[in-house]
Amino acid sequence: MLRAKILGCGAYLPARVMSNKAISEIVDTSDEWIQQRTGIRERRLAADGEVTSDLGLKASEQALERAGLAPNDLDMIICATSTPDETFPATATRIQAALGMTRGAAFDVQAVCSGFVYGLSVADSFIRCGHAGTVLVLGAETFSRILDWSDRGTCVLFGDGAGAVVLQRVENAGGTGDPGILSTHIYSDGRHHDALYVDGGPSSTKTTGHLRMDGREVFRHAVVRMAEAIDTALSANGLTPGDIDWLVPHQANARIIDAMAKRLNLPADRVVVTVDRHANTSAASIPLALAEATTDGRIQPGDLVLIEAMGGGFTWGSALIRW
Repeated sequence: MLRAKILGCGAYLPARVMSNKAISEIVDTSDEWIQQRTGIRERRLAADGEVTSDLGLKASEQALERAGLAPNDLDMIICATSTPDETFPATATRIQAALGMTRGAAFDVQAVCSGFVYGLSVADSFIRCGHAGTVLVLGAETFSRILDWSDRGTCVLFGDGAGAVVLQRVENAGGTGDPGILSTHIYSDGRHHDALYVDGGPSSTKTTGHLRMDGREVFRHAVVRMAEAIDTALSANGLTPGDIDWLVPHQANARIIDAMAKRLNLPADRVVVTVDRHANTSAASIPLALAEATTDGRIQPGDLVLIEAMGGGFTWGSALIRW
């Protein structure tokens, strides 16, 4: 069986740190209020002139270095982003050019906070059917550029960053103990558009627009939908929550993360959490967390890693990976 194995992870966070105290000087909020409701202490913001592809390039370079590969070893780049440099071309092609990759294909996927899971699913499918051997999948976002900084219900939640992984085709027996992506599961339900969206676009308003969210509605659906995606992933592979070594969830809200961990009966020290320092970096949050947990040695070869996310659309999904 052909499988997609993760060879290396990379991450990049902008240098500028914005604390909750700094936000409280802009809108009517407080460090205590933000931490109690979200778990967030601070977030990173891209510098003036620093665009999404700049962040994605740095994360991609690190992932390639850790994988021991050169840009032209890649067959494909898939960039998950909701904050592209331009309406077109794809941000992935800008990263392709900056890396010096002169072969293969590069394109974007847009599933908001579920974007990395979607991108991983697309890459896994290309590798399993033999159409690609080595694929770079990244999530890169500059959400600070689409926030309404007068809306305390949203501006406190998001940050900027990028994370990347390099996948390579391996051949093994296809058992749940063999390395690689065991399965991916992606879903959407467009009826919930109004709960989380950006109120602008080139076709509708000819503007970029700002992020709008019904936080209570998003929270309610997130807990249910991500739980369903987790159950599907485990069932598809004949595994149980007790088999999971690490949960690496989308980093949206500490309360949602805690709810998922409790449902799986996972102790806190088996859950990778970065939301306190990164805030919600949308499609970048899972690969940033993977990069951190592999760099510090928490995730080890042979570990079973579960990732899950939910984003605007609504979109949601999960994946099981044998490291």
